[in-house]
Amino acid sequence: MIRNRTSWLAGLTCAAAVLLAAGCGGSSQPSNAGSTAGATNRTITVGVLTDVTGPAASGNKTFVDGVKAGTVYASRNGYTIKYVVADTASNPTTALTAAQKLVTQDHVLAVLGESALMFTASNYLTAHNVPVIGISQDGPEWAASKNMFSVTGPLQQTKVATTYGKIFKLLGVSNLAALGYGSSPVSSEAAGSGALSAEVAGLKVGYLNAKFAFGSTNVGPEVLAMKSAGIDGLYPTVDPDTAFALISGLRDQGVSLKAALLPTGYGGDLLQAGQGALNEAQGVYFTLYYEPIEMRTAATKAFESDLKAGGVTTAATYASYNGYVSTGLLVRALKAAGANPSQSSLITALSGIHDWDAMGLFGGHKVDINDRENIVGGANNCSWITKLEGSTFKLVPGATPMCGDLVPGKTVAAAS
Repeated sequence: MIRNRTSWLAGLTCAAAVLLAAGCGGSSQPSNAGSTAGATNRTITVGVLTDVTGPAASGNKTFVDGVKAGTVYASRNGYTIKYVVADTASNPTTALTAAQKLVTQDHVLAVLGESALMFTASNYLTAHNVPVIGISQDGPEWAASKNMFSVTGPLQQTKVATTYGKIFKLLGVSNLAALGYGSSPVSSEAAGSGALSAEVAGLKVGYLNAKFAFGSTNVGPEVLAMKSAGIDGLYPTVDPDTAFALISGLRDQGVSLKAALLPTGYGGDLLQAGQGALNEAQGVYFTLYYEPIEMRTAATKAFESDLKAGGVTTAATYASYNGYVSTGLLVRALKAAGANPSQSSLITALSGIHDWDAMGLFGGHKVDINDRENIVGGANNCSWITKLEGSTFKLVPGATPMCGDLVPGKTVAAAS
């Protein structure tokens, strides 16, 4: 099974390289975003900082697809968005170097970002007053840095909401295992927060490991420990390659899971991965902070249409949602930033947004992207859940969405 997974990831990396060659070709001559001429033409150059290669790519690289779709949305709103892709290579040093290049050589007006290593570049971007728009999946800098704006709000993963406990209970879980990466603060904290949410719902947490090695698929000891604990539910707040290694290992050990709930892996990445990956993912549940494509709402239809118009041929993914919505939030801020937007005026505009609806993809819910204290799990702590059956993601009754409340007095230790 690991051999199949390796082939899958290699194929995705190859596909990404082809995709980026086409995408970067269209944006290889960036305008001078800070100049009056660029602003007058309503042409804006942004950097796209994400994990195109390396262990974190399996969950993040299709962020670029979402940005492509977002440029179509931006065009309808009177803006031409040119973008420069910067690959972190899932490496802290490379992530910082990539961010520095965007600022010093590409002269971008803003950075759109989804990366497990964003925290390694955040101090530099903050020091240079660069607006950053993206998803707060990596660390607490999204809450601390006033130039950084998460499209789902800056997640407070040391705090606990009732949402995931309610989901696990709905899915029939009685004994949960949670696993997160030790080197990724949000991953580590999310595992602990999900476990506490399960306990609040009256469920047992038989296994919790918030210090797992980043990107590893060497899960043998963890599988045996989970089996020994008698778990029947799995919440791995990690990338898909690690999560599927766990699921495969548990199945090989005869562990019957009522539910495995993954925060990434929904949609196109999995559907394009081949029969081996689809077999591994049968019966697995996936969570989204947005309406799934399968709901066929006006907002999801617009997203699908913009993906197609942007040249994206694969189905939507969690990362592509994030890229699309990040570009949409940029457009909203540009409208308020004046005819000649600067980095400072863009930050001011973003700081005034308190009712973000993700272009309708929050299903009528809204989030204050500047609430840096209380947001645990997206707009109104709502998550939409799907289940893979065959090659189709099925909506889960009662969880489209499932929303929750902040639990007073419940916190997990901040990752060191």
